[in-house]
Amino acid sequence: MELNNINLPFGINAFTPEPKPDAQQITALVKHSGKVTGYELSNGEIVSKADGIALAKAGEIKNVGVATRKGNEYLRTLPDGSEGNNLSNLPSVTADINENQG
Repeated sequence: MELNNINLPFGINAFTPEPKPDAQQITALVKHSGKVTGYELSNGEIVSKADGIALAKAGEIKNVGVATRKGNEYLRTLPDGSEGNNLSNLPSVTADINENQG
């Protein structure tokens, strides 16, 4: 996917990484009390929100950009014409994640 041709409003993402060829995809959200605390990846690995952001910045997760809101970084789906893989449409899973690690 060539990210330079995607029509996004200027500055919507703080960082739009170029995914590596073997990059994973987010398949589910880990939530606690309604808030995203982590991500399940296509290889089955569950990572914290902070680790997911770091992996995305390193090109290890595809189809996401890093945005900021009130000084906090978060992942957002890059538009690809499919709503089924939007983060907001993914299933939620439960897992014990220590947000302070990573």
